[in-house]
Amino acid sequence: MTQFRKLGITEPVLKVIENENFKEPSEIQIKAIPLVLGGRDVVAGSATGSGKTLVFGSDIIQNSERGGGIQSLILTPTRELTVQNTKALRKFSKYKPLNVISVYGGVSISPQIEGLKTADVVIGTPGRVLDHIGRRTIDLRKVKILVLDEADTMLDMGFIEDVEKIIRTCPRNRQTLLFSATITMDVAHLARDYMNDPVDVSAENYIDADKLEQVYYDVPDNLKFSLLVHLLREEEGGLVMVFCNTREYVDFVADNLERAGVKAMAIHGGLTQDKRNRVMEKFHSNEVYVLVCTDVAARGLDIRGVSHIYNYDIPKDSKQYIHRVGRTARAGKRGKAISILGERDYENFRRVLQDSELDIERAERPRVERIRTMRNQRRRMPSGRRDFTRRDHSRERRHRR
Repeated sequence: MTQFRKLGITEPVLKVIENENFKEPSEIQIKAIPLVLGGRDVVAGSATGSGKTLVFGSDIIQNSERGGGIQSLILTPTRELTVQNTKALRKFSKYKPLNVISVYGGVSISPQIEGLKTADVVIGTPGRVLDHIGRRTIDLRKVKILVLDEADTMLDMGFIEDVEKIIRTCPRNRQTLLFSATITMDVAHLARDYMNDPVDVSAENYIDADKLEQVYYDVPDNLKFSLLVHLLREEEGGLVMVFCNTREYVDFVADNLERAGVKAMAIHGGLTQDKRNRVMEKFHSNEVYVLVCTDVAARGLDIRGVSHIYNYDIPKDSKQYIHRVGRTARAGKRGKAISILGERDYENFRRVLQDSELDIERAERPRVERIRTMRNQRRRMPSGRRDFTRRDHSRERRHRR
């Protein structure tokens, strides 16, 4: 607790930190909290799971008063991150209660309109916040703190114009905090145009590389799903996330895992918000232990206790790969990232291997029992398969150097 107190965090928040049994502040908390509590604009290079919510949460709680109108606005790229941040802010403000309201699409707007009348803090996605601005059901004239959470993701998803419109609606005399896993050119321009002499801070990769094991299996396409089931059944651990590149593959994998007796559920952008919320509740409560998802649906989800990450589809580049595997090997715990290569994955895998910092070892494929699958709308696999051998892997690593 002494280390958190030295950062300048107020007693109401310190009580929550003690209740939650937080041991010590993270790197981004140590670097950014004194700055934000001092009123500075901050650009923080920090990804999901690094402790950034406490950074802006401590600032918001210290500088907001119940009944004072909307004093803080947090913009997030996804509905799931909006819900997650709302729960966190409500928890951190337990001993200094604030009315924290979330606004996002896919659900009825009427309860949000009613809640905004008495809100102190609003957390929302750009589209729905802009909708409220157009309806004149949100009053941002008293906003003192504006937070742009996962700014790079918001801009990647095409929200740049919406974000800029919302920023211009807020008072110019405000504090702006921007959090982004990567500082892209668009993010840098946003900071330059809308922030006041911001301080740049960054945290090193929050993955404990020494505790993360990374392997890949090279398999015939007709054994790809069978190997996934075999590994899930054989390896003991905590929660598991299986990544696919499309909604169709997510549904295919999740449906067939269920048929194989593996407790799994799918989450992607094609589900209703209520369905997505139910899936996450079951996953958090361990009713299911395998979450099959797309990258877009998983963005912003800070899920604790993930022991294994499976790439059923290989991501398109190393940046996306790092985002995926960064969900395990946290807080001193061991984690494992497994990539399953079929013939359509070779090109993507070579792009992933262009990152010289990655150390992905080839694993010997075990004997597996062939499992028949039920097809959905999966596309046909390309022909002309050849094995991605250890020699290929070595040649790629030599080429990188």
